[in-house]
Amino acid sequence: MVQANGRDPCEVNNMVRLATLDFVKVSPGIIVLGSNKGGWMYSSQRPAYEACLPTYYTMNTYLNHEQIASILDLPVPSGKAKLPVDDLTEKDLEEVAQSVMECNEFKEFCEAQDGEWEIRLPSEAEWYLAQQQNAIELQAGGNERLVDGPTSNNRGAMMDGRPRPNELIGPAASQSALMAVHPRNTSVFLKGTVPAQRALPDVFARFVLTPIRSQPAKRVPSSADTWANVRSELLWTTVLGIVPSFAIPIARGMGAYAIDGWFNLFFGGLCVGFFTGAFWRPKRPILRYDSVQPSKDTSDNVSQ
Repeated sequence: MVQANGRDPCEVNNMVRLATLDFVKVSPGIIVLGSNKGGWMYSSQRPAYEACLPTYYTMNTYLNHEQIASILDLPVPSGKAKLPVDDLTEKDLEEVAQSVMECNEFKEFCEAQDGEWEIRLPSEAEWYLAQQQNAIELQAGGNERLVDGPTSNNRGAMMDGRPRPNELIGPAASQSALMAVHPRNTSVFLKGTVPAQRALPDVFARFVLTPIRSQPAKRVPSSADTWANVRSELLWTTVLGIVPSFAIPIARGMGAYAIDGWFNLFFGGLCVGFFTGAFWRPKRPILRYDSVQPSKDTSDNVSQ
Protein backbone atom coordinates (compact mmCIF):
# COMPACT_ATOMS: atom_id res chain seq x y z
CA MET A 1 0.00 0.00 0.00
CA VAL A 2 1.33 3.47 -0.94
CA GLN A 3 -0.25 6.78 -0.05
CA ALA A 4 -1.54 9.10 -2.76
CA ASN A 5 1.52 11.32 -2.58
CA GLY A 6 3.77 8.31 -3.24
CA ARG A 7 5.29 8.25 0.25
CA ASP A 8 5.71 4.97 2.01
CA PRO A 9 3.20 5.02 4.91
CA CYS A 10 5.91 3.64 7.22
CA GLU A 11 8.32 6.47 6.35
CA VAL A 12 8.10 9.75 8.25
CA ASN A 13 10.66 12.52 7.70
CA ASN A 14 13.04 10.12 5.93
CA MET A 15 12.91 7.69 8.86
CA VAL A 16 11.35 4.26 9.31
CA ARG A 17 10.51 2.80 12.70
CA LEU A 18 10.36 -0.98 13.04
CA ALA A 19 9.69 -2.44 16.50
CA THR A 20 11.95 -0.28 18.70
CA LEU A 21 14.48 0.49 15.95
CA ASP A 22 14.69 3.77 14.02
CA PHE A 23 16.21 3.68 10.55
CA VAL A 24 17.48 6.79 8.73
CA LYS A 25 17.16 7.01 4.95
CA VAL A 26 20.37 6.87 2.91
CA SER A 27 20.04 8.27 -0.61
CA PRO A 28 21.29 6.17 -3.54
CA GLY A 29 24.78 6.98 -4.70
CA ILE A 30 28.07 5.88 -6.23
CA ILE A 31 31.12 5.89 -4.01
CA VAL A 32 34.75 4.94 -4.58
CA LEU A 33 36.19 2.40 -2.17
CA GLY A 34 39.86 1.60 -1.75
CA SER A 35 42.92 3.50 -2.93
CA ASN A 36 44.40 4.05 -6.37
CA LYS A 37 47.87 4.76 -4.98
CA GLY A 38 50.45 2.54 -6.63
CA GLY A 39 52.90 1.84 -3.80
CA TRP A 40 53.11 -1.72 -2.46
CA MET A 41 52.07 -0.52 1.00
CA TYR A 42 48.62 0.25 -0.46
CA SER A 43 48.14 -3.16 -2.07
CA SER A 44 45.56 -4.22 0.53
CA GLN A 45 43.42 -1.23 -0.50
CA ARG A 46 43.48 -1.96 -4.23
CA PRO A 47 41.97 -1.89 -6.70
CA ALA A 48 39.95 1.24 -6.09
CA TYR A 49 36.46 0.62 -7.42
CA GLU A 50 33.05 2.20 -7.70
CA ALA A 51 30.14 0.82 -5.71
CA CYS A 52 26.64 1.76 -6.89
CA LEU A 53 24.07 1.56 -4.10
CA PRO A 54 20.27 1.90 -4.10
CA THR A 55 18.20 3.67 -1.46
CA TYR A 56 18.36 1.93 1.92
CA TYR A 57 17.96 2.76 5.61
CA THR A 58 20.40 2.53 8.48
CA MET A 59 20.27 2.79 12.24
CA ASN A 60 21.90 6.04 13.27
CA THR A 61 23.34 4.59 16.50
CA TYR A 62 24.55 1.23 17.73
CA LEU A 63 22.07 -1.31 19.06
CA ASN A 64 21.59 -0.81 22.80
CA HIS A 65 20.47 -3.12 25.60
CA GLU A 66 16.99 -1.59 25.85
CA GLN A 67 16.27 -2.26 22.18
CA ILE A 68 17.51 -5.84 22.35
CA ALA A 69 15.48 -6.52 25.50
CA SER A 70 12.32 -5.15 23.89
CA ILE A 71 12.75 -7.13 20.67
CA LEU A 72 13.49 -10.42 22.41
CA ASP A 73 11.13 -9.79 25.34
CA LEU A 74 13.92 -9.93 27.91
CA PRO A 75 14.58 -7.88 31.07
CA VAL A 76 16.71 -4.79 30.62
CA PRO A 77 20.10 -5.16 32.34
CA SER A 78 20.35 -2.82 35.30
CA GLY A 79 22.11 0.45 34.43
CA LYS A 80 22.76 -0.57 30.81
CA ALA A 81 19.54 0.41 29.04
CA LYS A 82 21.07 3.02 26.72
CA LEU A 83 24.55 1.49 26.48
CA PRO A 84 25.53 -0.15 23.16
CA VAL A 85 25.49 -3.93 23.13
CA ASP A 86 28.85 -5.68 22.81
CA ASP A 87 27.98 -9.16 24.07
CA LEU A 88 26.26 -10.57 20.98
CA THR A 89 27.80 -12.79 18.31
CA GLU A 90 27.00 -12.58 14.63
CA LYS A 91 24.54 -15.46 15.01
CA ASP A 92 22.84 -13.68 17.91
CA LEU A 93 22.47 -10.56 15.78
CA GLU A 94 20.97 -12.58 12.94
CA GLU A 95 18.34 -13.88 15.36
CA VAL A 96 17.55 -10.35 16.51
CA ALA A 97 17.23 -9.17 12.90
CA GLN A 98 14.93 -12.10 12.12
CA SER A 99 12.72 -11.19 15.07
CA VAL A 100 12.37 -7.63 13.75
CA MET A 101 11.52 -8.93 10.27
CA GLU A 102 8.61 -10.83 11.78
CA CYS A 103 6.96 -7.69 13.17
CA ASN A 104 3.94 -6.13 11.48
CA GLU A 105 5.74 -2.85 10.73
CA PHE A 106 8.33 -4.67 8.62
CA LYS A 107 5.65 -6.54 6.68
CA GLU A 108 3.77 -3.29 6.02
CA PHE A 109 6.99 -1.63 4.88
CA CYS A 110 7.78 -4.46 2.44
CA GLU A 111 4.25 -4.35 0.99
CA ALA A 112 4.85 -0.72 0.02
CA GLN A 113 8.15 -1.45 -1.74
CA ASP A 114 9.22 -2.92 -5.05
CA GLY A 115 11.18 -6.10 -4.49
CA GLU A 116 12.25 -7.85 -1.31
CA TRP A 117 13.93 -6.21 1.68
CA GLU A 118 15.90 -7.48 4.65
CA ILE A 119 17.41 -6.35 7.95
CA ARG A 120 21.05 -7.23 8.56
CA LEU A 121 24.45 -5.83 9.41
CA PRO A 122 25.78 -3.29 6.88
CA SER A 123 28.19 -4.14 4.11
CA GLU A 124 31.37 -2.09 3.74
CA ALA A 125 29.91 -0.05 0.87
CA GLU A 126 26.70 0.62 2.80
CA TRP A 127 28.70 1.68 5.85
CA TYR A 128 30.81 4.14 3.86
CA LEU A 129 27.89 5.68 1.99
CA ALA A 130 25.97 6.16 5.26
CA GLN A 131 29.05 7.70 6.85
CA GLN A 132 29.51 10.10 3.91
CA GLN A 133 25.88 11.21 4.22
CA ASN A 134 26.20 11.67 8.00
CA ALA A 135 23.50 9.06 8.54
CA ILE A 136 25.43 7.21 11.27
CA GLU A 137 27.04 8.23 14.53
CA LEU A 138 30.43 6.77 15.44
CA GLN A 139 31.88 6.16 18.89
CA ALA A 140 35.57 6.87 19.43
CA GLY A 141 37.41 3.61 19.95
CA GLY A 142 34.38 1.59 18.89
CA ASN A 143 34.49 -1.39 16.57
CA GLU A 144 31.49 -2.18 14.41
CA ARG A 145 30.60 -5.53 12.86
CA LEU A 146 30.00 -5.70 9.11
CA VAL A 147 28.19 -8.42 7.22
CA ASP A 148 31.11 -9.02 4.81
CA GLY A 149 33.59 -11.84 4.98
CA PRO A 150 37.26 -10.94 5.59
CA THR A 151 39.61 -10.23 2.70
CA SER A 152 43.21 -9.17 2.11
CA ASN A 153 42.34 -6.74 -0.72
CA ASN A 154 39.43 -5.51 -2.84
CA ARG A 155 39.57 -8.25 -5.47
CA GLY A 156 36.24 -10.00 -5.65
CA ALA A 157 34.39 -7.17 -3.87
CA MET A 158 30.69 -6.67 -4.62
CA MET A 159 30.07 -3.49 -6.60
CA ASP A 160 26.41 -2.97 -5.64
CA GLY A 161 26.71 -3.00 -1.86
CA ARG A 162 25.42 -6.53 -1.32
CA PRO A 163 27.17 -8.68 1.34
CA ARG A 164 30.52 -10.15 0.38
CA PRO A 165 30.56 -13.87 1.18
CA ASN A 166 33.34 -15.43 3.22
CA GLU A 167 35.29 -17.35 0.58
CA LEU A 168 38.40 -18.02 2.66
CA ILE A 169 39.48 -21.25 4.28
CA GLY A 170 41.34 -21.95 7.49
CA PRO A 171 41.14 -19.67 10.56
CA ALA A 172 39.82 -16.78 8.45
CA ALA A 173 36.68 -18.78 7.69
CA SER A 174 35.40 -17.98 11.20
CA GLN A 175 36.08 -14.24 10.88
CA SER A 176 33.99 -11.37 9.55
CA ALA A 177 34.82 -7.79 8.67
CA LEU A 178 34.52 -4.82 11.00
CA MET A 179 35.17 -1.09 10.98
CA ALA A 180 37.47 0.16 13.74
CA VAL A 181 37.22 3.82 14.79
CA HIS A 182 40.22 5.77 16.09
CA PRO A 183 40.26 6.11 19.92
CA ARG A 184 40.19 9.92 19.75
CA ASN A 185 39.25 10.96 16.22
CA THR A 186 35.98 9.57 14.85
CA SER A 187 36.84 10.76 11.34
CA VAL A 188 39.63 8.17 11.18
CA PHE A 189 38.72 4.51 10.76
CA LEU A 190 39.93 1.37 9.07
CA LYS A 191 38.68 -2.09 8.17
CA GLY A 192 39.71 -5.13 10.16
CA THR A 193 38.37 -8.53 11.18
CA VAL A 194 36.60 -9.96 14.21
CA PRO A 195 35.53 -13.49 15.22
CA ALA A 196 32.02 -14.00 13.87
CA GLN A 197 30.85 -16.30 16.67
CA ARG A 198 32.57 -14.70 19.62
CA ALA A 199 31.54 -11.54 21.42
CA LEU A 200 34.32 -9.07 22.25
CA PRO A 201 34.36 -5.88 24.35
CA ASP A 202 33.72 -2.67 22.43
CA VAL A 203 32.57 -4.55 19.33
CA PHE A 204 29.15 -3.09 18.54
CA ALA A 205 26.56 -3.46 15.80
CA ARG A 206 23.87 -1.60 13.94
CA PHE A 207 21.34 -2.83 11.40
CA VAL A 208 20.47 -1.65 7.92
CA LEU A 209 17.10 -2.02 6.22
CA THR A 210 18.11 -2.72 2.66
CA PRO A 211 16.73 -4.17 -0.59
CA ILE A 212 17.82 -7.69 -1.47
CA ARG A 213 19.93 -7.60 -4.65
CA SER A 214 18.65 -10.50 -6.73
CA GLN A 215 20.21 -9.56 -10.06
CA PRO A 216 23.55 -11.09 -11.14
CA ALA A 217 26.36 -9.54 -9.15
CA LYS A 218 29.02 -7.20 -10.46
CA ARG A 219 32.30 -8.09 -8.75
CA VAL A 220 35.77 -6.64 -8.87
CA PRO A 221 37.83 -9.09 -10.99
CA SER A 222 39.63 -11.51 -8.71
CA SER A 223 43.04 -11.53 -10.43
CA ALA A 224 45.53 -8.85 -11.40
CA ASP A 225 46.97 -8.18 -14.84
CA THR A 226 50.32 -9.65 -13.82
CA TRP A 227 52.19 -8.85 -17.03
CA ALA A 228 51.13 -5.19 -16.92
CA ASN A 229 52.34 -4.96 -13.33
CA VAL A 230 55.67 -6.60 -14.23
CA ARG A 231 56.23 -4.18 -17.12
CA SER A 232 55.47 -1.20 -14.88
CA GLU A 233 57.80 -2.45 -12.16
CA LEU A 234 60.65 -3.05 -14.61
CA LEU A 235 60.22 0.45 -16.04
CA TRP A 236 60.18 2.32 -12.73
CA THR A 237 62.92 0.22 -11.13
CA THR A 238 65.10 1.06 -14.12
CA VAL A 239 64.21 4.77 -14.16
CA LEU A 240 64.36 5.39 -10.39
CA GLY A 241 67.06 2.92 -9.40
CA ILE A 242 69.36 1.47 -12.05
CA VAL A 243 69.76 4.55 -14.29
CA PRO A 244 70.66 6.93 -11.40
CA SER A 245 72.98 4.30 -9.94
CA PHE A 246 75.13 4.42 -13.10
CA ALA A 247 74.57 8.11 -13.90
CA ILE A 248 75.88 9.43 -10.57
CA PRO A 249 79.42 7.99 -10.76
CA ILE A 250 79.67 8.93 -14.45
CA ALA A 251 78.64 12.52 -13.64
CA ARG A 252 81.37 12.60 -10.95
CA GLY A 253 84.03 11.57 -13.42
CA MET A 254 84.17 7.94 -12.25
CA GLY A 255 83.26 6.38 -15.57
CA ALA A 256 85.79 3.57 -15.10
CA TYR A 257 84.00 2.43 -11.94
CA ALA A 258 80.72 2.39 -13.85
CA ILE A 259 82.32 -0.32 -15.99
CA ASP A 260 84.42 -2.20 -13.43
CA GLY A 261 81.84 -2.06 -10.66
CA TRP A 262 78.79 -2.54 -12.85
CA PHE A 263 77.47 -5.44 -10.76
CA ASN A 264 77.53 -3.41 -7.52
CA LEU A 265 75.87 -0.47 -9.24
CA PHE A 266 73.26 -2.70 -10.86
CA PHE A 267 72.45 -4.46 -7.59
CA GLY A 268 72.31 -1.15 -5.71
CA GLY A 269 69.99 0.26 -8.35
CA LEU A 270 67.70 -2.72 -7.98
CA CYS A 271 67.54 -2.21 -4.22
CA VAL A 272 66.73 1.48 -4.58
CA GLY A 273 64.15 0.76 -7.26
CA PHE A 274 62.39 -1.86 -5.15
CA PHE A 275 62.53 0.37 -2.07
CA THR A 276 60.82 3.24 -3.91
CA GLY A 277 58.11 0.82 -4.98
CA ALA A 278 57.00 0.42 -1.39
CA PHE A 279 56.00 4.09 -1.23
CA TRP A 280 55.41 5.32 -4.77
CA ARG A 281 54.29 4.07 -8.11
CA PRO A 282 51.94 5.77 -10.59
CA LYS A 283 48.31 5.82 -9.56
CA ARG A 284 46.26 2.88 -10.76
CA PRO A 285 42.98 3.39 -12.64
CA ILE A 286 39.72 3.28 -10.70
CA LEU A 287 37.53 0.37 -11.71
CA ARG A 288 34.26 1.90 -12.87
CA TYR A 289 30.92 0.28 -12.15
CA ASP A 290 29.76 0.51 -15.77
CA SER A 291 32.94 -1.15 -17.06
CA VAL A 292 32.20 -4.48 -15.36
CA GLN A 293 29.71 -6.98 -16.70
CA PRO A 294 27.52 -8.99 -14.30
CA SER A 295 28.93 -12.48 -14.13
CA LYS A 296 29.60 -15.33 -11.75
CA ASP A 297 33.04 -15.65 -13.30
CA THR A 298 35.51 -13.36 -11.49
CA SER A 299 38.60 -14.56 -13.34
CA ASP A 300 38.93 -11.52 -15.62
CA ASN A 301 42.16 -9.61 -15.18
CA VAL A 302 42.46 -6.06 -13.95
CA SER A 303 45.68 -4.16 -13.25
CA GLN A 304 46.06 -3.90 -9.50
